[in-house]
Amino acid sequence: MPLNDAVRDRLEGWKDAAMALAPLLLGEELTVTPDVLRARYNQELARNLPPADVSVTAVDMGGVPGALMTPAEPHDGRVMLYIHGGGYFSGGSAGYHGIAGHFATLLGACVYIPDYRLAPEHLFPAQLDDVVQAYAWLAADPERADRIVLAGDSAGGAMVVSTMVRARNAGLRLPAGGVAISPWANLEMTGASYTTRDGVDPLCSREILVLMARAILGTTRPNDPDVSPVFADVRGLPPMLVQIGESEVMLSDAVRLASHLADSRVRTSLEVWPDMFHVWPMFTDILPEAREALESAASFLDRQLP
Repeated sequence: MPLNDAVRDRLEGWKDAAMALAPLLLGEELTVTPDVLRARYNQELARNLPPADVSVTAVDMGGVPGALMTPAEPHDGRVMLYIHGGGYFSGGSAGYHGIAGHFATLLGACVYIPDYRLAPEHLFPAQLDDVVQAYAWLAADPERADRIVLAGDSAGGAMVVSTMVRARNAGLRLPAGGVAISPWANLEMTGASYTTRDGVDPLCSREILVLMARAILGTTRPNDPDVSPVFADVRGLPPMLVQIGESEVMLSDAVRLASHLADSRVRTSLEVWPDMFHVWPMFTDILPEAREALESAASFLDRQLP
């Protein structure tokens, strides 16, 4: 499917903002601070606006800062923890008001976006540690403990699963369900699509992802279950939806993640969207398939909630 001019322009802007962060990954001297580069990246992502009637406030989630998106008509106690992407080294709540705000409206849920620590200043698993800390804070409230859902994209999509595994192992109450959008589910990156879709996906290439993995992992192995949930013990997790674009280099490992969940007796749905690229639901304002995917994800989560 040919992309319209607005989508192509947005993709180019996103890619340029991401490439500006390359010196940070390579350990090269920067002309500006990492915070400035990351702010520019978030500003690019923020072109996808939330609904006008969704309010945005700063929030502290048990010591983890972030943003709270509140819809005009919230359902009592409904909560989403949205885990942003960015390869564990970029992104932030400021760039994700759009997708989180639309989830807030579609679900009638208060959506929390944690600003977890980022690599290379903070190597993995600092990111997952922060997200689990934020989730534990949410789950500690008995009035909403059974009304929490998780969603996330890319690295955040992988952390949706990893957070559930950590929560289960810690004896925390599990969320009602989760959605992993374009999950970076295997940092070994051995799936066939890393060859067959390389150069097709307009945002991600295997070369860039290998560079990112080296910069964020430190002493963590790429097949560590915390960072690559295709290797995790996922038994007992709540229902999961995995959404992936057919053009993505991450396609094979997203399908592998869904199969692994299903093999482990987790109720699993998989959506493969023809022609779609990495995290296409970020484009709800200019791409019909983005809106449709988000509505499908919200419908899935709505069925899991009381």
